[in-house]
Amino acid sequence: MFVLALCIFSKKDYAQQISPAVQELKFEFFGHDMVVLHETDIRKARRPFTLLLNAQVRLRFMAALSSIIASAPFTVISTVIRKERLCQRYVLPDNPYNLALKFCLERAHRFLAGLGQDECVTHIVFERRGKKEDAELELEFRRVCDGGNYGGKQFPFRIVMADKQVNSVGLQLADMVARPIGLHILRPGQSNRAYDTLEAKMYRSVTGSVEGYGLKCFP
Repeated sequence: MFVLALCIFSKKDYAQQISPAVQELKFEFFGHDMVVLHETDIRKARRPFTLLLNAQVRLRFMAALSSIIASAPFTVISTVIRKERLCQRYVLPDNPYNLALKFCLERAHRFLAGLGQDECVTHIVFERRGKKEDAELELEFRRVCDGGNYGGKQFPFRIVMADKQVNSVGLQLADMVARPIGLHILRPGQSNRAYDTLEAKMYRSVTGSVEGYGLKCFP
């Protein structure tokens, strides 16, 4: 399956609360704030996270990181594409990334509309994946924002492409989100405390439903 997740931050909360908290975490465990948090590297204790091979340090680090994510004020909007089902249902299935992008942008616009911010410029930051992939992403992003979406609306979104090693707190937190969501869909009966934390942050309908709002599964 493919998972794409957006983390939506208030700029004030991001600058005054979230970024300082992540910096403090880095200073505490690494002595500097140049470390870039990547979920895969943390999980596998790869450099520069080899200190996590120490079980006690790992427990303290994961507890501190989980606490930051739990207390940080942000909203999650995610899409899970079940690739095998997609290929079974469609003779010529669309690119999973493009599908997920469209679904996420539509929901982000709906969320912002609920805050009266849908006509304001909103910057959306994506991690670079390669020259070809980045060009395709930007083309699809502009197509969706120019009306290629459910309802044919214009989305006042601006795309920002960031290198993988850029020290963006927002991108680093977003990197922590996708795997727990994917595991929740893949193994719904399995204990998943990370997902439980994220579910509380998901965009919801007026009746409190997450499905179709903060979490879209397709097909």
